[in-house]
Order: sequence, then structure tokens, then C-alpha cells
Amino acid sequence: MNAPYNGDRAQGTGGPAPSQGTAPGTPVPGQVPAPAPAPDHDPYVQDAYDHDPYRSQDLSAQDPVAEVLYDRASHPPPPPGTFQEPGPLYAAPATPVHGPDPRVWAQTPPPEPDGPSRHLPYGDHATTTQFVGVDSLVTGATDDRPGPDAFAHLYRDQQAAPRTPAEEAPVAAPAPSKPAGRAAGLLKSSALMAAGTIVSRITGFLRTLVIAGAIGVATLNDSYQVANTLPTMIYVLVGGGALNSVFIPQLVRAMKNDEDGGEAYANRLLTLVMVLLGAVTTICVLAAPLFIGMMSQKIADDPQRMDVAVAFAHYCLPTMFFMGVHVVLGQILNARGRFGAMMWTPVLNNIVVIATFGAFIWAFGGFTSTGVTEAGITPEGVRLLGLGTLLGLAVQSLAMIPYLRDAGFKPRLRFDWKGHGLGKAAGLAKWTFFFVLANQIGLVVVTQLATWAGGVADKQGHGGTGITGYNYALLLWQMPQAIITVSVMTAVLPRISRSAHDGDAAAVRDDISYGLRTSAVAIVPCAFAFLALGVPMATLLYFKSGVESAQNIGFILMAFGLGLIPYSVQYVVLRGFYAYEDTRTPFYNTVIVAAVNAGVSALAFVVLPARWAVVGMAAAYGLGYAVGVGVAWRRLRARLGGDLDGAHVMRTYTRLIGACVPAAAVAGAVAYGITQWLGSGPLGSTAALVAGLIALAAVFLAAAKRMRIEELNAMVGMVRGRMGR
Repeated sequence: MNAPYNGDRAQGTGGPAPSQGTAPGTPVPGQVPAPAPAPDHDPYVQDAYDHDPYRSQDLSAQDPVAEVLYDRASHPPPPPGTFQEPGPLYAAPATPVHGPDPRVWAQTPPPEPDGPSRHLPYGDHATTTQFVGVDSLVTGATDDRPGPDAFAHLYRDQQAAPRTPAEEAPVAAPAPSKPAGRAAGLLKSSALMAAGTIVSRITGFLRTLVIAGAIGVATLNDSYQVANTLPTMIYVLVGGGALNSVFIPQLVRAMKNDEDGGEAYANRLLTLVMVLLGAVTTICVLAAPLFIGMMSQKIADDPQRMDVAVAFAHYCLPTMFFMGVHVVLGQILNARGRFGAMMWTPVLNNIVVIATFGAFIWAFGGFTSTGVTEAGITPEGVRLLGLGTLLGLAVQSLAMIPYLRDAGFKPRLRFDWKGHGLGKAAGLAKWTFFFVLANQIGLVVVTQLATWAGGVADKQGHGGTGITGYNYALLLWQMPQAIITVSVMTAVLPRISRSAHDGDAAAVRDDISYGLRTSAVAIVPCAFAFLALGVPMATLLYFKSGVESAQNIGFILMAFGLGLIPYSVQYVVLRGFYAYEDTRTPFYNTVIVAAVNAGVSALAFVVLPARWAVVGMAAAYGLGYAVGVGVAWRRLRARLGGDLDGAHVMRTYTRLIGACVPAAAVAGAVAYGITQWLGSGPLGSTAALVAGLIALAAVFLAAAKRMRIEELNAMVGMVRGRMGR
């Protein structure tokens, strides 16, 4: 029990003598009375027979509670006559050679350093010790911020660094923060980002529905998908990966350390990105036919398809410039605590594209009535769709400017790049470049094969079996990952990074295990839901493009289904390497995933009929991640000392899969029966999907309850608590 240092208190028996006229034995205010003489041979009982052991004459000198709690065995008193003389007023006392004086309450302790180097009793480690019950008093971990210390002036002289007289002047206390300041801010930012992501995904699905309603899901949409995929691939390869992994952390560091809050560095980075992407965009627009041929030889061999795809590419390729600008401006806002703009502005892009394809339907008619193909679409129609796609990305990036002004950032062109760390950051991005390159090579192989198989199948009367069906199913399949796994790891990743920085492998292991098990509670049922209900999902969403085409997309979605489990696990495991600032291992792992994906996709293309080739490619996607998880798991386990909590994680996944197998079987049977009764139209698909989901949830929850899956029980309890039940 410690109290602020009080210079008026005597430190021993050598304090000032009582004033004249004071009777002997009368206590002097502010001074501890001398104890009664005690035998020299036993200093521990020198106060045992004192008539007033609690010093009632001076209530500020002793405290009966402190006296009872004082541990004399751990801190024995020093021999008599060795006490230090008190120093001048407000002077830091010299470090005592012996233990604390048992006759003085609340001996002033030496100041402890801040941060992880602080010492705790009993050999506890400061970075891992958690205090239960008194956490708010010891660690300040609650949301309430402590108020200003009214006694700070009493021990100001005990700080580690000496202060000048100017620094000794009283400083106005900061205004008390609102309760739950930091935690509430983080929760608010996370909720805002999650809401933006969900709305963006929903409008993205509406976008695909309108596109399918305008140009179908056959070869014309394949040509549009190839042209619209090109700018994303080139942007990510040229600068997207480096921006997110290297330049953005450098930007955050500059905003913390530079005198101007990193504004100059941010403007240099923005200028560099604009110049680089402007040059790359110009070259790519001129080389559009070459890129189309690289993406799909099947399209290049058909003159009509080639002309339409190149025309689409001329409008779509400039969007990579606005992609880079949007990312840089969004990260500048994120570094300033403005998280909403980057998540919500893509909604504007989706709205513009939806309006564009809606205008195409209004002007030229929908696909179900026109059956438009590459031979039937007019140049005006191509121009309308291309300009709308370009306008959507332009609006998305320009919408960031008002947020920048509100944050106090003024965008300016700055070409003084040399000597400001941009070159060093570019050198650090090489592994990220190789990482992205491996991904893009795998994507190019799949695009080549899928467009070829889709073209052959379309001539046989099977639409929705090309790259359009693959991309639409992939977009729907990735939604649980984007909402669930990414959200869980966004909250856990800062803890993993801190633990890795402190060398606490056990904490990293526990957080990785937590992320895997927590996300699995939702990811595993979603994977089996795609497997059991993929067809009614697709027919409900894409029936405008034809029931058979929508069913083919559903088959692709079913093939993707179970691959969602290793896809999610891979994402979580790679966060462990990133926490240790290891980008080389994720690159090697991505090479393995891309190689398996490309190899099995080629095998499916050769072995399976054209209608089912893309279904096999979707299964190859999940298989590639399953192999990658096995490799990454072993490497991360070795890095963490041979323990990754594998038994606990496997037990959770095994129980979840065991609960999902009967649930998926029942749900699939229910959905199939309803579609046989009501058909595969909108009504039958809706009824089948709703009834299948209810059956899957009921059987899964019943089985999971019998298996006592603790993570699911914790989640259900949390939901009930939030609902007030």
C-alpha cells in the first residue's frame, strides 16, 4: 500500500526536535514520534509493547489496515540506527540500502519504467499477466479513462528525467474522455466497416443480377468478364499488393513520426501512384488485343468475340488508374481514423453500374427477350456498358475527396520522391510482387480453360458454364469469408502482432487457434449449405438468364462449397506469418496453391465434358487450398515451437463437420423434393431455399448440442445475451 511522497513526513528517528514549550512525549504535527526503546537483541519486537502501536497521536503516520497487511517476513526491518536522514522538501529520497522502514506507512517506491519492461511480483511476465477482479484498478483495461491525479505535484520530482523550471509549471488537465472512449471508438469503426462491407456485397450481387439480366451469362458476358477482370489483375500485379503490404505501413509510420503528420509523404505516394498507373494504363489500352489473347485464346480465335472484348477492354482498362487512387486516398483516411469512406464508396460504383445496365435493358431490352450475343450487340450498346463501367470506378475514387478535406488533408502533386523512403519501400515489396504474380498466373490459366470450355458448351446449348458462371459462383461463395473470417481476424490480428513482437509464441498460438475455431462455427455450416443448396440459390438469383444456365451456375457453386473450409483456414494461418513480418513463406505457399489449382483445372478440362469442366475447376480451387493449408500448418507449427493447438482445433472442426453432414443431407433432400413439386422457377427456388435452410439449421443445432461444441454454445449464449433473453 503506497502513497504519494510527502516531504513533511519524517523518515526515521533523526527528524527535527520538538519546538520549545512542547512537553516531552507530545507528538509534533507532521513528524513520526520516536518509538519506545527496545532491546537491541530483538529489533522485530521493538514496538510490541508500545502503549499506542497505531500512532493515534498522528493519524497520518500509520494506518491499522496497512499494519495488518504488512508482510514482515518478505520485508524485514533493517537494524537500528541505519535509517536515512530526510532530504529537503520535494526532493527524491535516496535509494535505501536496506528494506523499508516498518515504522513509516507507505514508503515511497522508486518509479517503474512503462511498458512491457515493468516488473510484477512472483516473477509474473508483464505482457501476459491478467488481473481478474481488480483489472480496472491494476491495468486500466476498462473503458473508463482515469482522471487527472490531484497529488501529481507531490512526486513530480521522482520522474526519470529531470525537468526544467518551465516544465515544472502546472499544465492544464485534459478534458476527461467519454466512457468507453477507445473501445467504443474501435467498436464503432468496426461496425461501420462491417456495415459498409455488407452493403457493398449486397449491391454487388444486385449488380451481377442486372448484368445477367442485360447480357445473359453466356459468351457475351464471358467477353465482358474477361475485359473487366484485366484491369484488376494488372493493378494488383503492378502496385496493389505493394500498396497494401509495404507502402501503407510506411504511410502510417510517416503520419506518426513526421512533423507535418505525414502529409508530404502521402502526397508523394499519391503522385507516384498516379504517374505509374497513368503510364501503365496508357500502355495497356494500346496493347488491349494482346492482353485479351493472353486471357482467352478461344475469344481471340473468334473475330466477332475479339472485337467486342477489345472494345470492352478499351473502356475497362482505365479503371485501374482509379483503383489505385481510391486505395491510396482510402488508406490516408484510415491512418487518420476515418474508416467509413473506403468501405462505403464502392457502393456508389455498384449503383452506377446497376443504373448503366438498367439503362441498357430499357434501351435495348433484356436478355430473355433479345438473346443478345456478340453478333447482335450494337456499338452504341458496347459504348454504354463500357462508359458506365468506367464511370463507376471514377465516381468511387472521386467521392473520397470530400472526406479528405473533412480530415484536413490537402492533396497536392509532389515529385520530390528521392530520399524520402519510397525506394526502400519499393525494395521491400518484391516478395509481395511474386506473391501476386503466382496468383495471377493461376487465374490466367483458369480463365483460358473456362472460356474455352464455356464456348464449346454454349454451342451445345449449355449456358452459364464458362468464366461468367465461375466468377458469379465464386463471388457468392466468398461472401461468408469476407464477412465472418475477415471480421474475426481483423479483431485478433493486432493481438497476434503484439505477441509476435514480444516473442510470446504461446499467445500467438492461442490467438490463431481462437480465430480458427471461432470462424469455423459459421464457415463450416456455410460450406455445407453451398453443397446442399447451391442450385436453388443460383436459380433464385439468376433465373432471368434462363433456368438451365442458372442451374449450371448452381452446380459450380456446389463444387466450390466444401473448399470454403480450407480457404478460410488458409487465411487465418497466413496471418501468423504476417505477424512475424514473414512474406516469403506466404509466397511459397501461394505458389503451391496456384500450381495445384492450375494442374487439377487442366486435368478437369481434359477429362470432363465441356459442360462439367468448369465444375471440376471449381473443385480444384478448394483442393489447391487444402494442399496449401497442410504445408502452411506444418511451417507455422515449427515456427511456434511445434505446437499449434492442433488437437483442440481438429476436435472442433471434426465435431462441426459431423453435425453438418446429416444436416446437409436432410436440407438437400427437402430442397430437391420441393423443386420437383413446384419446379425450378422463382417460386420453387425460394421455397426450396427457405425450407432447406430451416432444415439444415434445425438438424445442425440439434446435433451440435448433443456434441457439446463449446464455441457454438458460446456464440449462442452471446446472441441470447444481446437479445436480452
